[in-house]
Parts: sequence; C-alpha cells; structure tokens
Amino acid sequence: MDVYAGHSHSDVAARRRRAAVLAVALVACLRLHGGNTSGDAFSARGIQRRPHAISASPASAIESSSDSNRRGMLGALLASSLQVATVGILPTPAVAEAGPVFVAGATGNTGQRVVKELQRLGYTVVAGARNQEKAAKAFGSSVQSVPLDVEKFSVDAMAEALKGTKFLICATGFVPGNPFDMNKLAKAVDREGTIKLVDAAKKAGVQRFVLVSSILTNGRAIGQENNPGFVITNAFGGILDEKLVAEKYLKNSGLDYTILRPGGLKDKAPEGPAVIGKEDTLLSGEVSRDLVAKVAVSTLSKPAASRQTVELIEEGTCLGNVQKCEELPKGQADESIWFS
Repeated sequence: MDVYAGHSHSDVAARRRRAAVLAVALVACLRLHGGNTSGDAFSARGIQRRPHAISASPASAIESSSDSNRRGMLGALLASSLQVATVGILPTPAVAEAGPVFVAGATGNTGQRVVKELQRLGYTVVAGARNQEKAAKAFGSSVQSVPLDVEKFSVDAMAEALKGTKFLICATGFVPGNPFDMNKLAKAVDREGTIKLVDAAKKAGVQRFVLVSSILTNGRAIGQENNPGFVITNAFGGILDEKLVAEKYLKNSGLDYTILRPGGLKDKAPEGPAVIGKEDTLLSGEVSRDLVAKVAVSTLSKPAASRQTVELIEEGTCLGNVQKCEELPKGQADESIWFS
C-alpha cells in the first residue's frame, strides 16, 4: 500500500523532481550571492524575521535588496518553494491520521485524565458520559461530549454514540455506595456494561478497544485468592471477577484490543517510573491515574500493544511480602520505549 495515500506513484515522482530542481537552483543562487545553505536562513525564525522575502514579486524584491537581505530572502524562498513542491508527498503525523478517540467514562477520575492526555497529544476526542452537565464543566467546549450509560443504554444506542470514532478507551467502573447494591452494580457496569460496549464497538466499526481493568482480575486462577489486594478489592461487589468476564469477552470478540491492568489507583502525581509487566505478573503495587492515562493513550500508537494484556504499577510500590519485587521489570521513565 502506498504510504502517500491519494497520490499515484507518478504524481509523487513528479513532485519530487520539481522539488529537487527548485532546491538545486535556489542553492546555486545562494552560493552565487555569497550565502550558505545552513542556519537561520532556512529556519521558521528566519522566515518570520523577513516577511518581505516571500512577497508577490520575489525576483524584484531580491534584486533591489542588499547582499545580506538578498541571502536571507533566497533562503526563505527556498524553504517556501520546497514546502509547496512537496505538498502531498510527506505523510501526515500519526495522530492526525488516527481519527477521533472515544473515551467511555470520560468524567471519572481516570477518564478525565485520559481525555486531557489525548488533547495534549493532539487527538480529536469524543467524551462519553452519563452526566452531560459534569462533562461540560470538566471539558467546556474543547471536547465533544455525548451521552453514554453502559448500564442503561442498549447496544444500538451505544453504537450510535460511537459512530465515526476509530479508537475507544474504556475507563468505566461502578462507584461503590450502598453495600447491598455493590454486587448488582459491579455486574451491571464492569461486566455486562463492558460487554455491551464491546458489541457496540464492533457494530460501529471501532478499530481498537483499550480497556482499563485492574491487576489481580485473574487472581483466583493464579493462586492469589488470599492476596490482600485481591481480597480487599474483590470485596466491592466481586468486581475483579466481573472485570475478568469482560476481559475474556473482549479478547474473544475479534476486535483489536489492549487490556491495561493498573495497580491500586491514586490521585496524586507519579512518584516513580512506569513498571509495565506481562499478564498475571504484577501482584501488588500502586500507580497514579496520570500515569494510567499516559500508558492507555500510548497504546494507540504502539503496534506491540495490539492484542496484549499488560499490567502497570509505579516503581517502588511493589510489596515484598507478596512477590519478589527484584524480579519485576525495571521502571521505564522514557515513554518512547513503552511496549518496545
């Protein structure tokens, strides 16, 4: 497949030839006038300092200028000409090509951070939230917000909300309240709600589903039923058991996916680099929601994260009485090497 979508190979070749001819001619002019092809003359700063250099009649402007201005104008003209000649040749940035990203649970503590991280990186974001007033307060007019309630909406209604988006990051989760309702809510939101969202994503043509889950969801199968983290977390409506059912459904859905299992969530900024482990390897630890958002968003541009279940904590938060912390992967402060 041609990386320069929308342009034939002959079009691209012709544009490249024109660019090369312009470059050679203008560089020769620069040398003739005692200039050089490096430094400020070719920078955006140089062009901004000499706005007259790319006037409607560049040839006459160059002739009537001093030697120093002439070199600057020729450099600016070279930069401008190359930009025009190569339009349609250079591929657009990955983010620009990514298409809109839908965030389910966008007004939650983690969801809001996901939205802000996506905005920081230049993605177009659609925020799905039950409470539109809360969404408006959180994001203002900078983000398109649509109603989404994974507990109450049908698959068709959710598919309609997802229409036109390429990626989906699911940061939903039930909010503990009445202890007599927790089992019901955990099942309705973290299990059945996520399953409906998976079906809706397939129906809407979403290409990648990123699910924010939790470490120890598979605790029973790996001998961690007595792990304090499993016992305490699962006491809230059996939430880890319900999340596991949803994870398995997503894996078998046919969708491209990443399942991100963070450790215990904290609201403050990260105090250590990200420890990213394989499935069922991190048995304890905590992580900032800020870091969860960064890692979740990074999976969208990381091919190695496709169809993977990964776990996340901050370095230094592993509990030595639960597992051998020295055997865990080292923390990675450099985001560019995540999933490499």
